Amino acid sequence: MLTDAISHQFLELALVLFISLLVGIEREGHKAQATHYVFGGIRTFPLLGLVGYGLARLSGESALSLAVGFVVIGGLMAISYWHKVQAEPAEGAATELCGLLTYLTGGLVHAGAYWLAVALGVIAVLLLELRAGLERLTERVGRDEVTALAKFLVLAIVILPVLPDRSFTRFEINPFRTWLVLVAVSGLSYASYVLQKWLQQRGGVLLTALLGGAYSSTATTIVLARQATGADAPRLYAGSILAASGVMYVRMIVLVALFDGRLARVLVPGFGALALTAIGGGVALALRLPQGDHRAQGLRVPNNPLELRPAFVFGAAFLVVIVLTRLATEYVGRAGLYALAALMGLSDVDPFVLGVVQWQVHGELLHVAATAIVVATAANNVTKGLYARAFGDRATGRLALALLGGLAVAGLVPLATL
Repeated sequence: MLTDAISHQFLELALVLFISLLVGIEREGHKAQATHYVFGGIRTFPLLGLVGYGLARLSGESALSLAVGFVVIGGLMAISYWHKVQAEPAEGAATELCGLLTYLTGGLVHAGAYWLAVALGVIAVLLLELRAGLERLTERVGRDEVTALAKFLVLAIVILPVLPDRSFTRFEINPFRTWLVLVAVSGLSYASYVLQKWLQQRGGVLLTALLGGAYSSTATTIVLARQATGADAPRLYAGSILAASGVMYVRMIVLVALFDGRLARVLVPGFGALALTAIGGGVALALRLPQGDHRAQGLRVPNNPLELRPAFVFGAAFLVVIVLTRLATEYVGRAGLYALAALMGLSDVDPFVLGVVQWQVHGELLHVAATAIVVATAANNVTKGLYARAFGDRATGRLALALLGGLAVAGLVPLATL
């Protein structure tokens, strides 16, 4: 029916006008403030959208007219840009690109891609309006961060989807899940790293230590212990070290939950209580410092966790741990697995915990896996206490060792419920 067809076309025209007017209004405001030639405004952009819509209807299924129109409009935009840079060489091509985008929205609306057309129009307006903020952001985000983000996207989007999601060898090594572990750990560490770097000049030791716990509580402990020398603030640094170790339990819950929800549910009550106790106790102790040092002094930001070499080293360590846990379970039994857990806790606990998670265990073995993780984290707390004693001043080292030793003992309490 004719009435329905006219009504449908009317709605499409209204949508094209809405999107193009939105862009046109924003550009009209920019044009009013400019002191040189600027292309288009509140009339030109709607006309571009209508031209795109009209040519799309004429093209039918071939889209030939739309393509020819795109070439013509592109030529006009190129002439406009050339004319503009003659007057102001530093000007960009944002307006001209918006002209091409507005033209294309007409074709997208005709094709029924309404959501995409609206999304592109809104994103274009936001990018234009947020120009000043985005330029300030580029001043604060270094090239290293951009490169690191690109590496993460390569790990997560380019490599991960093409890996086979099935097990190989008697150790049941799954390439997809192995790489997914690497992506998960790198992503969580990188998020903490970015926050640490952003807040480096704003937050103090306590705040950055909490963020460091999500990155690596072991590395954070070493850095804090070294920084405590000469600071004469043992409560601040020992409390911050304890709080960072509390965040480690939150990190463990998140990482385990990403791969095995059942195992995470077993760990949540005990690890949740330990996290609250350690973070609450550490924060309370650090804030008892009479001076205001915890607000003024920041923690040195660690190296970027998305460097490819450390990521591959972690992946290799993860594979070794998978093999060792399988061998320990097969030939030595539970006692061997728990001994391995304690041994692995002396270094980085992440590969062991995530190696255990790969078992996809059920029933009684679920509690065996949880026990191994509890033992590993407790051993790791003892190790961090020894690091604090070795690298820090005497007062800070003793207090941190006592606190982390107590946390390690408390960390074994969940074994009574497993």
